Amino acid sequence: MNGEDNVKKNFIEKIIDEDLKTEKNGDRVETRFPPEPNGYLHIGHAKAICINFGMAKKYNGVCHLRFDDTNPDKEETEYIDGIKSDIRWLGFDWNEHLYFASDYFEKLYGYAVELIKKELAYVDDLTVEEIREYRGTLTEPGKESPYRSRSVEENLDLFERMKKGEFKEGEKVLRAKIDMKSPNINMRDPVIYRIKTTKHHRTNDNWYIYPMYDFTHCISDALENITHSLCSLEFEDHRPLYDWFLNNITIHCHPQQIEFARLNLTYTVMSKRHLINLVKNNFVNGWDDPRMPTIVGMKRRGYTPEAIKNFAEAIGVSKAASIVDYGMLEYFVREDLNKNADRLMAVIDPLKVVITNYPENNEEWLDADNNPNNPDAGKRKIPFSKVIYIEKDDFMENPPKKFFRLAPGKEVRLANAYYITCEEVIKNDSGEIIELRCTYDPQTKGGWSPDGRKVKGTLHWVSEKHCLNGEIRLYSHLFTKENPYECEDGKDYTSNIDPNSLTIIKSCLLEPEAKIAKIEKGYQFLRIGYFTPDYDSTSENLIFNRTATLKDTWTKISSK
Repeated sequence: MNGEDNVKKNFIEKIIDEDLKTEKNGDRVETRFPPEPNGYLHIGHAKAICINFGMAKKYNGVCHLRFDDTNPDKEETEYIDGIKSDIRWLGFDWNEHLYFASDYFEKLYGYAVELIKKELAYVDDLTVEEIREYRGTLTEPGKESPYRSRSVEENLDLFERMKKGEFKEGEKVLRAKIDMKSPNINMRDPVIYRIKTTKHHRTNDNWYIYPMYDFTHCISDALENITHSLCSLEFEDHRPLYDWFLNNITIHCHPQQIEFARLNLTYTVMSKRHLINLVKNNFVNGWDDPRMPTIVGMKRRGYTPEAIKNFAEAIGVSKAASIVDYGMLEYFVREDLNKNADRLMAVIDPLKVVITNYPENNEEWLDADNNPNNPDAGKRKIPFSKVIYIEKDDFMENPPKKFFRLAPGKEVRLANAYYITCEEVIKNDSGEIIELRCTYDPQTKGGWSPDGRKVKGTLHWVSEKHCLNGEIRLYSHLFTKENPYECEDGKDYTSNIDPNSLTIIKSCLLEPEAKIAKIEKGYQFLRIGYFTPDYDSTSENLIFNRTATLKDTWTKISSK
C-alpha cells in the first residue's frame, strides 16, 4: 500500500487494514447491520447499510443482517419484510447470514445468570422513575439501589421467577452491578432485563423477560463472530458498556465497536419515534409517502438505489457530526436520472395552439430519442397534428428582452417537430388568453431549418388528438425550515410542516407513450422535471410523482 492509497481511505478502512496486517482476526472481516423491526428504514439507515455491507464487500468479507427483536411491544413482521426489501433494493444481500436477537434468548439468559453468580448483576425492585432518580446527572453521581446488596441466591431465585412470569411489568428488573459514581451514566448499573407480557412475533409467549439493547447487541455480535461492529456516533458513550459485558462473561469472541457520524439531512427528521408520529397522526400518507425520508418513500418518489449509494459515498465516513444539505441528495438523483431516465413530453398547464396552415385531418408520427445521453435507449414515435398544447408560461404577449419562448410574431422550435410562429392571440371575455393561432414551416421537420436559421427557444408540446389525461403530484420538502426542530416556545417539529408540500394537478396532458410507463422507473418530462409513475397509477388512470425538478435557468437569468 502506498501513501496515496492510504490518504484515500477513511478511518474505518485504516482500522481494518491494520487489523488484517496484524492478523488480529486472521483474514476475516465480518460486519453486521442490526435494525430494530419497529418501523421502516430511512436515508440514515441507508448510509449505515452502505457502510456495513460496503466494507464487507470491499474486504471480501460478509455482512450479517440481524434483527434486534427484543421489544415485542413495537415489533411487527411487516417491518421485517420491509427492511429486507429495502436492503435488497439498494443492491445488497446477506445471503445465508440472516439472524434475530431472539435466536439467542436462551444464551443471553445464561449470560445474565453468569453475571448474577459473579455478583455483577442483581434484581431491582425500584420503579422506572426511581431508577432514573437514583441514576444521578451528568454533574452529580448516582446512588445505589437499596436492593443492590441482595445475595446471589436471592437474585437467582427472583430472576428465575421473573422468567416464569410471576411478576407484573415494571415490578422488577435485572441490572448490571458496575459503578453508580461513574462519570459515564451508561455505566451506572444499567438495566439489562425487563418484564414484558406482550406476545413476541417469533417466540410467542415463551418469554416474560426481554434483554435490553446494550446487553443483547454486544453478545449477539460475539456469538456471530463479528470482527468490526460499526455503528453511529451516539453509541460512542456505550462502548465501555459493550466492552464491560464481553469482558465479564465467558465468550470466545470480542468484536471491536467503531462509531461513525450519523447522517443528518436538512428539512427532515430522522428520529424513528418522530417518523412514527408523522404516520400515526396522518401528517403524511403512510411510511411510503414520497415526502418521507424513508427508503420506501424515496423509492416511491422515484429516487434510485444508485443515486442513494452515490450520495452515501460522496458524504463519506467520518467521526465529525455534520448536517448535509438536501440539495446534495437531489444532485445525485438528477445525475443518475439524467443518464438513465427515458424522456416523455407532458404539459402541466395547457394552452391550446392551432397551427392554421397544417392540413386539417393530417397527422404524423415523428421520431424522438428516448434518451439523448444514451443511444442504446433507442427512439419512440410521437404524434403531431393540427391542434397541440404547450405550457401557458411558455407564451408571453409582451415578453422581456431575454424571453426566448413563444410571443406574437416570434418563431420557436417544437421539440422533435417543426418551427412555428405565433400569428394571433385569442382571448375570452375576461381577457384571458385561451388559444394561439400559429403557422408552421414544413421545411423544418425534426426541428431543424435547411436554410440554417436558428431559434433560441425549444418548447415541449402534446397533440390534442392523441394526448392522455394524467394526474401529477408535485412534492416539495415536508418542513419549511432546514432544521425542523427550530420551533416557537411550546411547539414541536410538527408546527414546521409545510401545508403546501404536496400539490396535485389533474389537468396534465401526456404523450401516448406515458400509458406504458413502468412503476419504479424514472422519466424526464421534457423541460419540466423527473417523474415516476405512482404505485396507484394504471393505464386508465395515469398518476406521476415528481422526483426532482430540473435546473431552472430561466429563474437564474431573469433574476439578474
